[in-house]
Amino acid sequence: MIGRIVEVADDRRHLSLSRGFMVVQDTEGERKELGQVPLDDIAAVIANAHGLSYTNNLLVALAERGAPFVLCAANHNAVGMLLPVDGNYQQAKRYDAQIAASKPTHKRLWAEVVRAKLQQQAAALEAAGAPTPPLTALVSKVRSGDPDNIEAQGARRYWTLLFGDGFRRDQDAGSINGLLNYGYTVLRACTARAIVAAGLHPTLGLHHSNEGNAMRLVDDLMEPFRPVIDLKVWLLARNGEREVRPETKRALVRTLYDDMETAVGATPVMVCAQRLATSLAQVYLGEREKLDLPLPGLPLALAASLDE
Repeated sequence: MIGRIVEVADDRRHLSLSRGFMVVQDTEGERKELGQVPLDDIAAVIANAHGLSYTNNLLVALAERGAPFVLCAANHNAVGMLLPVDGNYQQAKRYDAQIAASKPTHKRLWAEVVRAKLQQQAAALEAAGAPTPPLTALVSKVRSGDPDNIEAQGARRYWTLLFGDGFRRDQDAGSINGLLNYGYTVLRACTARAIVAAGLHPTLGLHHSNEGNAMRLVDDLMEPFRPVIDLKVWLLARNGEREVRPETKRALVRTLYDDMETAVGATPVMVCAQRLATSLAQVYLGEREKLDLPLPGLPLALAASLDE
């Protein structure tokens, strides 16, 4: 299902529930109503401001619909996320299969994810007019579990090729890094929703192993989609947009609705994430062998933007 990603980025706002709608009010003066959004249309709510308040029954209603409520820090990174306890009618069965999955299975699946990420990074570089061989040459070197850490080798080459020799990926920095943080936050919420809907537990990852990270599987499965955000940020920067503002936020959110090429035709990024999570559950259950990953290449709308 494709829904709306709703961000609340203004201070002094109150969110509540009324007759199937999320209601946004000003908290000053007469508490004027500023707008309503049907709950059934919401894919995720991004709380990205100070001084917000919200009612418990709104959070319950969002959780019942599988819509994450995401809390952001000052650098636009997600620091908390409210997810439903029950996301799929086969959830217990799928949890059991997820827990029982063997280490070799996880290694094989992680290698699939890394190869897909490298291919998408190469597609982003090609679109930006940068050389692709430094990334494409690494794809065939990825072994089960990626013991040689080809993913990190690719990242070191990729960032400087895309944004220049002076660029360093720093989550606490602003400008391009801030845009990347925000784009990844929205992508993370989308992926988390897909994982819960597939009946999987977001903490039980393929590769990420940080004990303090409750979203390890989310961070695993969003990897092949990160280059979509990266290229959108590159396009914004090329057009002189380097700061996190309402206009750039909207542009990054819209990226998740762009179509990617898949084995069954053009499919929105958000749906691709859902298909990937579902395919992982099917692998755990023994119903398929490989993950359902998008084909290498740009979202069609991003490709069109390059020609403008």
